[in-house]
Amino acid sequence: MAMNPAGEHMRRDTVLVVDDTPETLGFLTDTLDHAGFTVLIATDGESALQLVEQITPDLVLMDAVMPGMNGFETCRRLKQRRMLSHMPVIFMTGLSQTEHVVEGLAAGGVDYVTKPIVIDELLARIRVHLANARIANGSRAAIDATGRFLLATDRKGKFLWCTPKAKQLLAELFPAHSDQSAALPAAVVEQLMHLRQEGAKSQARSMLEVGGRRLEVSVLSPLGPDELLFRLTEVNADGDEQLLQQSLSLTTRESEVLLWISRGKSNREIGAILSISPRTVNKHLEQIFVKLGVENRASAAARAVRTLAR
Repeated sequence: MAMNPAGEHMRRDTVLVVDDTPETLGFLTDTLDHAGFTVLIATDGESALQLVEQITPDLVLMDAVMPGMNGFETCRRLKQRRMLSHMPVIFMTGLSQTEHVVEGLAAGGVDYVTKPIVIDELLARIRVHLANARIANGSRAAIDATGRFLLATDRKGKFLWCTPKAKQLLAELFPAHSDQSAALPAAVVEQLMHLRQEGAKSQARSMLEVGGRRLEVSVLSPLGPDELLFRLTEVNADGDEQLLQQSLSLTTRESEVLLWISRGKSNREIGAILSISPRTVNKHLEQIFVKLGVENRASAAARAVRTLAR
């Protein structure tokens, strides 16, 4: 095991080399071992899939052209496994046409090197992708530990990952999509992509009605060039609406409007949530001001917050 300058032991990164050519396997094994990596080898796609059931490598070097299952299909199958979805896969091949590069990236690869391999370039690429993966995994672990309702997609709406609490919420709301490898419901993807387009606006939000339950989706900052982060919030408004209605002598609709005012929604957003026009929202708001004896929405919101906090 390697040691750092302070004399402490450091864990060696593990690289899985998947290639059907003995000469390439021997060359890469010796080179990577000399560079300080622990090396695993597989001579075909099926062997690679079986091996990762027992040991999870930090990175995979994958030959694209192999008998039986090729490297692209092997990579796709690796990426279907949740615990391996963010493991970097670098393709090695003599195929350099654009369509092959595109196929490799579409299969889930992070990089593409052509044979004959320039070893210094390959080692540099390996170290860069290991560092990027370590940062991404560390950020994800930190997010998971916060216990927040967060999920991430790529820029086309494809599900990437979510925190444990978000997984539980999605499983309750969408039982058919509880498996993390399954696609998100079309209605959710549509809302997420709409929010992505609105992302330039601060904290863009949207509402979903699912089986009588309300789900608020907010867009957060991107995590990477193709990784978008969203916050999920289930809105349980019925009890709060009733409390406002009874405590402040409001109508049902007025209590609904006031509740959303207290949550920072604009008239346009409230109208969309309640399926009424922004002008109607404003009419209700005028009546709320009169009943509460206040002059503006900030004061009305403060009164609602104090009432709900009792």
